[in-house]
Amino acid sequence: MTTTRINRCFERCRAEKRGALVVFASVGCPTLKESEELIDRLIDAGADMIELGVPFSDPMADGVTIQKSGQIALSAGTTLPEIIEIAKRIRQAHPETPLILFSYYNVLLNYGLERLGSDLKAAGVDGVLVIDLPLEEREEIMPMCEVNDISFIPLISPATSTERAKQIAENCNGFVYCITVRGVTGVRNTLPPELSAELEAAKTACQLPVAAGFGISTPEMARSVAKHADAVVVGSAVMKSLIEEGSNAAVTLVAKLAKGMR
Repeated sequence: MTTTRINRCFERCRAEKRGALVVFASVGCPTLKESEELIDRLIDAGADMIELGVPFSDPMADGVTIQKSGQIALSAGTTLPEIIEIAKRIRQAHPETPLILFSYYNVLLNYGLERLGSDLKAAGVDGVLVIDLPLEEREEIMPMCEVNDISFIPLISPATSTERAKQIAENCNGFVYCITVRGVTGVRNTLPPELSAELEAAKTACQLPVAAGFGISTPEMARSVAKHADAVVVGSAVMKSLIEEGSNAAVTLVAKLAKGMR
């Protein structure tokens, strides 16, 4: 199998005996220019991978913070072609940082899957994570991923059975996004006590690196989760700081998370 930026990222983190830090950013919040600058600074602060959040009008998996950041981005007129252009510039500035397009399916379908695949490949995007596309319907997008060497990043949740988790991970590469809670995104004070066992079971069932996301907001939570996952995803905590206090506070938070994980 061809070695990808995602593979190399996990290899580096394993060599450093730590989990990978994956940071979600709503592209276009508060503006396209500011979000691009924020992503650049997040990478410099220690983010190992970036999830490029595509704003959507009906974000059913997201809590208040990501919903608000998406609405800000939509109000600013953010479009998928602009996000892809930003991805291209980020790729030029950071040749080895994996970039994952994080989107609801309708936006991608409306863009056109064939066009999307070639544009993502040209921009240097490494993977797509489609929040609302179930296993039974993903054959619509898998050929586009395969032709353009783009990793399809599947999701599993605490409600996913072991057998279904195996089916979901089949024919995928990159990593599996493991949702940590039964609910939407958002900053939480605690995570479920059964999470560690669920993450270990997911790694066994999926035979791929596992990234844990939803609700992780402090270095302590990140360290705890990283004992059982290959990567930790932080999103709402960053966007909350960005919305309430500005980008400097968000970068400071991510730097603390990166330091805590290491």
